[in-house]
Amino acid sequence: MLIKEKESFVGLALAVASLQALGTNPPQRTERLNILWLTCEDISPTLSFYGDSTAKTPNLDQLAKESLVFTRAFATVGVCAPSRSAIITGMYPPSIGTMHMRTAHDYAGWGTRKYDETTSATDVAGKPIRQYSAVIPEYVKCFTEYLRASGYYCTNNMKTDYQFAAPVTAWDDNSNKATWQNCPVGKPFFSVFNHEVTHESRMWMNKQLPQTVSPNQVPLPDYYPEDSVIRQDVARNYSNIELLDKQIGQKLDELKKAGLYEKTIIFFYSDHGGPLPRGKREIYDSGLRVPFLVRFPGGAHAGRVDELISFVDLAPTILSLAGIKPPVYMQGKAFLGDFKQSEPRKYIFGSGDRFDEYSDRIRMVRDKRYLFVNNFYPELPAYKDVSYRKQMDMMKQLILLRDHKKLAGPTAYWFRPVKTREELYDCEKDPFNLNNIIDNPLCAGKLAELRLALDKWVSDIHDKASTPESVMIEQMWPGGVQPKTSAAKTSLKAGKIRVSCDTPGASIGYILSDKEFKPDLDSGWQLYHLPFITDSAKYLYLIATRIGYADCEIEMVKLVK
Repeated sequence: MLIKEKESFVGLALAVASLQALGTNPPQRTERLNILWLTCEDISPTLSFYGDSTAKTPNLDQLAKESLVFTRAFATVGVCAPSRSAIITGMYPPSIGTMHMRTAHDYAGWGTRKYDETTSATDVAGKPIRQYSAVIPEYVKCFTEYLRASGYYCTNNMKTDYQFAAPVTAWDDNSNKATWQNCPVGKPFFSVFNHEVTHESRMWMNKQLPQTVSPNQVPLPDYYPEDSVIRQDVARNYSNIELLDKQIGQKLDELKKAGLYEKTIIFFYSDHGGPLPRGKREIYDSGLRVPFLVRFPGGAHAGRVDELISFVDLAPTILSLAGIKPPVYMQGKAFLGDFKQSEPRKYIFGSGDRFDEYSDRIRMVRDKRYLFVNNFYPELPAYKDVSYRKQMDMMKQLILLRDHKKLAGPTAYWFRPVKTREELYDCEKDPFNLNNIIDNPLCAGKLAELRLALDKWVSDIHDKASTPESVMIEQMWPGGVQPKTSAAKTSLKAGKIRVSCDTPGASIGYILSDKEFKPDLDSGWQLYHLPFITDSAKYLYLIATRIGYADCEIEMVKLVK
């Protein structure tokens, strides 16, 4: 990265762009609990504590016994990047323009921050899509900035995949070496470990590993025909879950050996539903419903919770557990902690737009029993012929069976060439969402209720998908050029250096150093949120960053004593 040297600044102070306007309220506590996220990819609630004991998961089983087990937890989108954008911001993807999978290669660490001109994808208007970093509303921040401003040491190892390049102000460490073990003495930590062993790609990447679950013993959902190839891949999925369990056990053992197990709130969840065909990318329970555990020290509050929770609720909930009042702009609601909402959710909302090269627009609402779907383009097929997924043996087999007219009834439902405008499912009687009861007169009242709820949600969040993606990109990047964050400005007031940026919504990172060097994104940028004084450092490095914008050049300020 380029480093621009500024004129020497007389004074011994530093300031950081304040987060006070964004609602940060450091909690007044003698000791704050650590928070650990053990996340994984692409699994549904196919675990023993949800009633499916096919995979042997002793570590997760024990964790579940000590945890709140949420039985109705849902992702907002059935695929990685849009779902993760909701997690990190507390906002629904269609409300901030992050609903299309995937915008670019910013999916790990700080991302590539490089954007090719075009991709193989087209939007609903048939226009080509270029790579981009989504420019989200200026007031929306990664929720970890509020934690950092409040004194938490925040690490991510190492998946980001937010639909925008992660700002350097979001994490103290964001790499494959990031860990709570580097937390400074006296600070609480918020630490994320993402486990990829259950990802869709491991269905073919792990084919040579021992299969610890017998294909003859796996249950098949109603939308799969009886077939040996399909059984083999379903068994691979369960075998991957057993590998995941071992990795989770290792992380828990590390925490216990450090004496921090009873000083840490532990979350376990998957980023969306399972990796198998008609799971991932779907707006049904098979794509959105996830396992979700929260363990408090001492196993406090352990039990089962049937209230509805959404991934959009995660950001405000973590802030609430840290004693920080969630900012009012967040669309999610805290379900734990000091600022837990008094009224539980009545509905879950979900969306489906572009998945790799195929575009559509689908919206859903679900209560505890019924799921309602609105297909904005019913003339488009239900099945998307996504190239990535066809690396899986069972996907090739399903296509072969379809082409030879060997699928019928439930097994053929996914491959229907057009969709009805609306769908309604009774999730108690029809857990695989295969029997569309939209025309059932006995359900007319529920249909009217859910239709109204979904229409209101689409309006309330100002759903950006009413605009084709190519037009939305032009609005974010006028003329196809990524906007750039302005450089940080320094000023001296009351003996302290204050730093600001003319770009609305920009955050500022800083490094104080006794020596001159060339920092990069991994140099450990501190979040700049309050003016302060330093009497030792000789050099101050600054970087301003706005989500979706290119970062400004790193600037160096010489501090004169």
